[in-house]
Amino acid sequence: MKLIYHGHTFLEIETGKQRILIDPFITGNIHCKIKPADIKCDYIILTHAHGDHYGDVLQIAEKNDATVIGIFELVNILSSKGVKKIHPMNIGGGFNFPFGRVKLTIAHHSSSTPEGVYAGDPAGVLLTSEGKTIYHSGDTGLFYDMKLIGEMNRIDYAFLPIGDDFTMGIDDAVKAAEFVNAEYVVPIHYDTFDIIKANPLEFKKKVESIGKKCIVMEFGKTLEC
Repeated sequence: MKLIYHGHTFLEIETGKQRILIDPFITGNIHCKIKPADIKCDYIILTHAHGDHYGDVLQIAEKNDATVIGIFELVNILSSKGVKKIHPMNIGGGFNFPFGRVKLTIAHHSSSTPEGVYAGDPAGVLLTSEGKTIYHSGDTGLFYDMKLIGEMNRIDYAFLPIGDDFTMGIDDAVKAAEFVNAEYVVPIHYDTFDIIKANPLEFKKKVESIGKKCIVMEFGKTLEC
């Protein structure tokens, strides 16, 4: 399995047969080095409906005939906008897809479309494929049930926001890393806008000080699992 981090919370996951996108925010993402027209994918997972996560989903889904996975209200909104393939889910539910299993977790945030339409609850994502489990927390504050997520799942890679203001800042994200207890922690959701400036190397140092491993992924680079 290959993981490509395109900045903000946009993660591309390549398995042996399928390609999955999480939060394909491209237009307006200063760290993303690709264009929506360049994307090839089979599935798109959305954590919530804010514009910097919802991103270019309509164009990408249409071009690739991709299935969009997400909270019930959100994917039904997308269906009304012309997305042909959707798979509705909700918090705590899981489903086995051709590429592996997806389960949605709680996330403490909000969720409305760029037009201001309510789009259900925000979510985190547990994705298990090819013997690896990825936890993408989505936009969230720190919450104690992260400890439960870590106890019930052997997580290989945890992607956690560190940008503060809208999500956890560095210190709360370090505590989240302790709770989740993943093999590796990767910081996301920072430096895209001035209001979420954060130093990922400070995060890495603090995570390693509690005995955890941290990878600061370069934008657009690939991590082979």
